[in-house]
Amino acid sequence: IRTDAPPTSRRTWGFARAEVLSAAAQAGILLAIGVFALIEGVRRLLDPPEVEGGPLLLFGVLGLVANVIAIGVLVSARDANLNLRAAFLEVVNDALGSVAVIVSAIVIALTGFLQADAIAAMVVACLIIPRAVVLLRASGRILLEETPDAIDLDAVRSHILELDHVTAVHDLHASQIATGLPVLTAHVVVADGCFRDGHGAAILAEVQTCIADHFDVAHSTIQVEPVSHREPEAHA
Repeated sequence: IRTDAPPTSRRTWGFARAEVLSAAAQAGILLAIGVFALIEGVRRLLDPPEVEGGPLLLFGVLGLVANVIAIGVLVSARDANLNLRAAFLEVVNDALGSVAVIVSAIVIALTGFLQADAIAAMVVACLIIPRAVVLLRASGRILLEETPDAIDLDAVRSHILELDHVTAVHDLHASQIATGLPVLTAHVVVADGCFRDGHGAAILAEVQTCIADHFDVAHSTIQVEPVSHREPEAHA
């Protein structure tokens, strides 16, 4: 799915949110793999299977080469969005696994210590699980439409209230559609006279300029309403 696909009347943001869904799915899979590797490592530590060091070393080296190439491709773009962060984390996880395989194969070949494979798997699992949790939390915050860290709604409210003729701000919401696409909505209450003298449009422009100048908001939707409209709207 192209996340830059144009919006339609049915999907007004296109497939921008697909990036977050994909990242959440990858993070969930990584977390499950990490937990499984940790449990399996404990089991193998208590009851180590017979492992041949030579073939294990070969597979580890081949896997590491492939993962290093993939890391080289993704490293410059890993901060572009959550999906690429998840892909980079998955490749790093595979690379760490390959390193663990190589180290454990060498230890087994030199010493015959079969538990080396299990210990290496547990170390990799302990490294990857916290990172998968962080990525899953970041994806979840976007899907739950929490306020982005870069936007302080109290500060937004204060800036808008400082504008002339503004008496109140309500239904103030901020969320994030995808990486780099924060959105904000608000109802701005102004003196009734602003609608009689035609000043309402100017206030709308001032509010949007204030938000654009002081806050990292890609898209804002502002409803300007008179004081007389506030009470019936609150009941509705």
